[in-house]
Amino acid sequence: MSPLLRAFGVTFVAVFLAELGDKTQLATMALAGAADTARARWIVFAASASALVATSAIGVVAGAAVARYVRPSTIERLAGALFIVLGVIMLVRSRR
Repeated sequence: MSPLLRAFGVTFVAVFLAELGDKTQLATMALAGAADTARARWIVFAASASALVATSAIGVVAGAAVARYVRPSTIERLAGALFIVLGVIMLVRSRR
């Protein structure tokens, strides 16, 4: 498998799994549920897909800028630590 195809596949799976059931998907479901026509639901789809593309573009640009000054292994460690911290916060808040 080519490195570009592998990067595409890994990124697709990671983002797809990360987005399942998150606030963005729930908000999109609510907006689609409130849409009164099939055409309005397609507008909700187009708008939410465009928003995800825009936020992903910001992530790529920001990631490239950070990567100029910080080693990739450091970024990976920081991202992993951030995910752990957020997970602990979510667990603690869900027990209230």
